[in-house]
Amino acid sequence: MSCWKYAVLIFLAMLTVLAAGCSSNSAIKLPLAVPIRFTETVVLQKQWSRYVGDGQGALYNLLQPAIDGTNIVVTDATGVIMAMDYMNGDVKWKKDLELPVSGGVGAGYGMVLISTLKGDVVALDSTTGEEKWRTCVTREVLAAPATNGDVIVVQTQDDCVIVLDAATGKHRWSYDSTPTVLTLRGTSSPIVIDNLAVVGLSTGKVVALDIQNNIPVWETRVAIPQGRSELERIVDIDGALLLVGETIYVATYQGRVAALDLQSGRINWHRDASSYAGIAQEFGKIYVSLASGIVESVDEHSNATLWSSDSLAYCQLSAPAVFSSYVAVGDAEGYLNLLSRLDGRLIGRECIDSDGLRVRPLVIGNILYVFGNSGKLEAMTIKSITDASG
Repeated sequence: MSCWKYAVLIFLAMLTVLAAGCSSNSAIKLPLAVPIRFTETVVLQKQWSRYVGDGQGALYNLLQPAIDGTNIVVTDATGVIMAMDYMNGDVKWKKDLELPVSGGVGAGYGMVLISTLKGDVVALDSTTGEEKWRTCVTREVLAAPATNGDVIVVQTQDDCVIVLDAATGKHRWSYDSTPTVLTLRGTSSPIVIDNLAVVGLSTGKVVALDIQNNIPVWETRVAIPQGRSELERIVDIDGALLLVGETIYVATYQGRVAALDLQSGRINWHRDASSYAGIAQEFGKIYVSLASGIVESVDEHSNATLWSSDSLAYCQLSAPAVFSSYVAVGDAEGYLNLLSRLDGRLIGRECIDSDGLRVRPLVIGNILYVFGNSGKLEAMTIKSITDASG
């Protein structure tokens, strides 16, 4: 095996028991990887790097950076937030909120949004970093808030959706759903499109809510729990939902990858799969990091498998990102891996952070941004490409 012997260890650090309001946040140190053999044909070059506080912290946080105009905004687990010019890394502003941040950065409409373990939601001015308002939703929030400029949509760890006024932070309404007994630690971030909020739940369902009228528009079960034990029946939707045109792509753990119609929730297609990371899309192809460490490419129209790569099996991968002619994924050992979009071959690998890479890489034009677990943010471009065909 390429990375480590027992794949079950991947998930023990992420399990959260929701019974009686208690949760388990213990983390397990993973064994070191066995060296992966491959032919390197792509070399990356660092453009700039900076450290942001304590990074992901001691818990299994997924603090995803966000792009806001010409800035990349990053937070650490202690409430240090930095906005940097995405071209050169120059710091535009920096704030220390001294809060246990657990949800990544949401950004848009002049706001930077973060959420915490204690249920705080904080809105900052995106230009200056000054605090606009702060409110408490009283529940743990593990995903970045989303906004349409009128409201802020927050999804809590226990599958509650809370809608706040974007100007004041005041509570407008909430939608409760009963979570499963056992769930992975994490939730997907909401998608807000006009007057529709779409969320993925721990029950394997996707729900679309009318923001103005506080009513469900549709509800679709993507995955059906299987097995006798609660562990076998986990079907979390933890990876970010992906909206492309009028289609929402979703992946569940121990369930399915599916394409849903945005307006009706109808399932256009589905396939058996298990993923806690998420999906990327580009040029008619879907890319998904499976829980096994296999990366798959799927035709977004026919649902046909285009290729399946096991070169990073059991490496606990991040969600994928499409970067030029490559699919980029991070792994638990701290490597950024580049796979060929054509056939899935591993063709580039760069060690970024020995504490691991957990969150999806970000891509802007010809620059790839990687945020390591220790707090290292690195911007990279392609240095050289060699012809290995002979």
